[in-house]
Amino acid sequence: MKNYNWTSFTKKIAVRANITTIYDAWTVPEEIEKWFLSKANYVKPNGEVVERSNNVSQLDTYKWSWFLYDVVENGKVIKANGKDLLEFTFAGNCIVSVQLTQQGEDTIVQLTQNNIPTDDASKRGIRLGCDTGWSFFLVNLKSIYEGGIDLRNKNESLKGMLNN
Repeated sequence: MKNYNWTSFTKKIAVRANITTIYDAWTVPEEIEKWFLSKANYVKPNGEVVERSNNVSQLDTYKWSWFLYDVVENGKVIKANGKDLLEFTFAGNCIVSVQLTQQGEDTIVQLTQNNIPTDDASKRGIRLGCDTGWSFFLVNLKSIYEGGIDLRNKNESLKGMLNN
């Protein structure tokens, strides 16, 4: 494990959908709730709330919640170019970059999380935990936009499952 990269990771998945649909899946509050979050709230720098059906913009801040967890994630949109790139802070000072590329009928979603601290708690909770979490949620993104099936467990009595 000496040469293991604890500071960043990249995940890629092909989704049979057009690039605009997948960009919206990441940047429209009501869309990101379909596959990733239980609640997504965004606020513009002037304090105005982003409408649930509108795309977020650079410098918007967010408050995210998930099913079955009391954790609330607060962060900031660093880049949102309106077509194929989104970057945001996550898990403290980490940066998540989502790059979209159209390849035939598929959109390739490439997610990179970097700037992960190297203390033991961050290695375990952020590097390994987020790697596992993003892997599941990217598969759920594919499932939702290709077949409409939400794979997330929302049953309060079944915590600790692979799909939550």
